[in-house]
Amino acid sequence: MTLDEIARRGLVMLGCGKMGSAMLEGWLAQGLPPSSVWILDPNPSDWLKGLDGLHLNDTLPDDPAIALVAVKPQMMGDALPRLAALGGGATLILTVAAGTPIAAYEAALGAGTRVIRAMPNTPAAIGRGITAIIGNAMASEADLRGAETLLSAVGQVVRLDDEAQMDAVTAVSGSGPAYVFHLIETLAAAGTAEGLPPELAMRLAMATVAGAGALAEAADEDPAQLRVNVTSPQGTTAAALGVLMDEDTGFPALLRRAVKAAADRSRELRG
Repeated sequence: MTLDEIARRGLVMLGCGKMGSAMLEGWLAQGLPPSSVWILDPNPSDWLKGLDGLHLNDTLPDDPAIALVAVKPQMMGDALPRLAALGGGATLILTVAAGTPIAAYEAALGAGTRVIRAMPNTPAAIGRGITAIIGNAMASEADLRGAETLLSAVGQVVRLDDEAQMDAVTAVSGSGPAYVFHLIETLAAAGTAEGLPPELAMRLAMATVAGAGALAEAADEDPAQLRVNVTSPQGTTAAALGVLMDEDTGFPALLRRAVKAAADRSRELRG
């Protein structure tokens, strides 16, 4: 499935909040015309209202290429029946809703429905996201490639071997940006505690985290080696890492607990 086919047959979006809008902006930038997009959203943003040709809360097309589900889990019960007419047919259901398993879509839309579940993250808003996908038994290789085509507009795409991995993906990359934002907050606060002006400390923290992440992606060495490269024996970095790498009180134990808590909550949400 290509972007041209999606443009010809249409894209339906059930919900279009921050994540949905970020993805739509990426697709429009790649050439998808607003006139090929139907959006069902009770509270559309001013940006959506201003898109010329967009079908906003209109009657759906009979045979759209893809229906994207991007509503909050607690709204799913009321929202999903609006796509009932598209189940079991030629429309691929692509969901980015957290916590709702593929089985729930099959139960609501019919066992013959082609479903791909995806977990993006918020850096998709600037085209730097990463999305994990998994399809049901009815989803073909062509369906998966079509989903990759769409989702690659907002960042990288990886495939999972099993839907059960989605809880861990949610905990690592789905929730992960919040962990990094908190790292920036606390790194800046620590700099302020050591005498830096708050604005300067925040600028240093943001640029350091952004630069280190970009270097980790671009470098041939893995992050462990990059850490070694910047750590002089008995130097300042080694002193800090002695605290951060402590197996009981440092990052290893803390992040294991944090990621487990997020994964456990993801399992609870899907019941």
